[in-house]
This record gives sequence, C-alpha cells and structure tokens, in this order.
Amino acid sequence: MSLLDHRSLDTVPVLTRRIEAVGVEACMALPLTAEERTRLRGRRRTACGQSVLLQLPRQGPLRPGESLAAEEGPALVRVEAAPEQLLVVKAVSELALLEAAYHLGNRHVALELRTQQLRLLDDSVLADLLRMRGLLVESLVDPFYPEPGAYEVVHGHDQQQPSHGHQHHHHR
Repeated sequence: MSLLDHRSLDTVPVLTRRIEAVGVEACMALPLTAEERTRLRGRRRTACGQSVLLQLPRQGPLRPGESLAAEEGPALVRVEAAPEQLLVVKAVSELALLEAAYHLGNRHVALELRTQQLRLLDDSVLADLLRMRGLLVESLVDPFYPEPGAYEVVHGHDQQQPSHGHQHHHHR
C-alpha cells in the first residue's frame, strides 16, 4: 500500500463494531447484496456515496437492520438488503417445487425459500433448466434473503431477515 493509500484511509470511517441500536437513527444506510452481507472486511459505499471500510469480527453475516459503528462513537450506518436481480420459481405442485429445490441444492445454488416459490439470483442457464422441467420462472428485482448454510449458526429462522418490520408475503 502506498503512502497515498494510507492517507486516504484516514478520512474513511473504519467500522469495527456491530451494535444493537434499537431506536437510534443511523447516519447513513449501507445497502448490501446477500453476498456482500457475508464479507465482513473491505471498502463499501453507503447509499449517499460515502466510502466506509469494514473491519468486523467474524460473527456470521450482517443482518438487514443491524447497525455498525467505529471503535469509538455513535452508530454510523444501518445495514440494508440491496435489491438484486432474482428469479422467482413457481410450480403447479408442491412436489415439483421440492424437486426444483433438490436439484438447485445439488448445484450449491443459494436459495430463498418461500411457501409456494423459490428465489435465486438471476442465472440464464438455471432459468432454462427450470423451464425445461416445467416450472414457471419470472424475473424480479428485490432484496435476496438466502437460507443460511448448514454449518452456519443461526438463532432462529428470521435472523437474517430485516429487524425493521420487513415482512415476507408468502402467498403471492
């Protein structure tokens, strides 16, 4: 890293703490994709364009609604789920949807499970595969909340869901 790089880090807030800030307004929103919420280190940009540097302890993925702060000082940013290009998969039967989930799981595809649909990141090859299996596949731009991995510690199903009142509409 050059001297110039070190100087530029001095002006960028370094977020090192995850805090529970119930009722405290964060200064800035930090929209992150599902994948970005799993990476706890590196430079990010807030919704208003401010650069921040994440240097967070490894405590599982960031959750929408969670607040981040510098070592000393108030909460600086609130994590948000950024909209992503998704595929919504529906089927004529529950069994067909379960089979789709099985085949996607065998390919290690991150899935958001809903009562009568699956959601996954947009992928034209997977979309064609699912359509060939007789499934209805639609595009959607929406936040993505994939199921945590089998070895990820989760304290309840809704841990990665936003804590600010976001509700899933399972019967679309």
